[in-house]
Amino acid sequence: MNKSCNFSNVTNDYLAAYECILRDMMDGMTHADLSDSISHNFITQMIPHHQGAIEMSRNILRYTTNIPLQNLALQIIPEQTKSISCMRSILRKCEAVHNCKQDLYRYQTRTRQIMQTMFCEMKCACTTNCVSGNFVRQMIPHHCAAIAMSENTLRYCICPELIPILDCIIRSQRMEVQKMQCMLRCMG
Repeated sequence: MNKSCNFSNVTNDYLAAYECILRDMMDGMTHADLSDSISHNFITQMIPHHQGAIEMSRNILRYTTNIPLQNLALQIIPEQTKSISCMRSILRKCEAVHNCKQDLYRYQTRTRQIMQTMFCEMKCACTTNCVSGNFVRQMIPHHCAAIAMSENTLRYCICPELIPILDCIIRSQRMEVQKMQCMLRCMG
């Protein structure tokens, strides 16, 4: 994170909470209990990812006065909470769909690349005293990673019940990325 300028107390408080959320999400995703099921692995890595978005949204709601951003954060929280619930409800069925070692290797290699790019972009996002802009610059790579991870998962033999969840993640997060890019342009 950019530590070169003087931040307000509000920005420092926002960033301190954000750094804890990011660290927890990274830890949850990188230390997920993986198996020989791509469906299972996606779910166990996406749940902490979604939880990170929920916590990031709660964090920005403490500090922003930007109404469209508040509305977006209030949309993200129930949307990703529902997605977590849906993924947990099918986890046992998804564990039963096994993949060959070659597919697992290709899947997990690409997933690790996506995660590392996201972690880097979220850690290095331009930081200013505008917490609303900070949130958007941090959340865009977060959402882009969810889209890329979902698209990667769809390339393989997976649990059929996971497919509509992946489609929903791709569709909703693409729309939210577009909204955030527009917000960022409006913020200057």
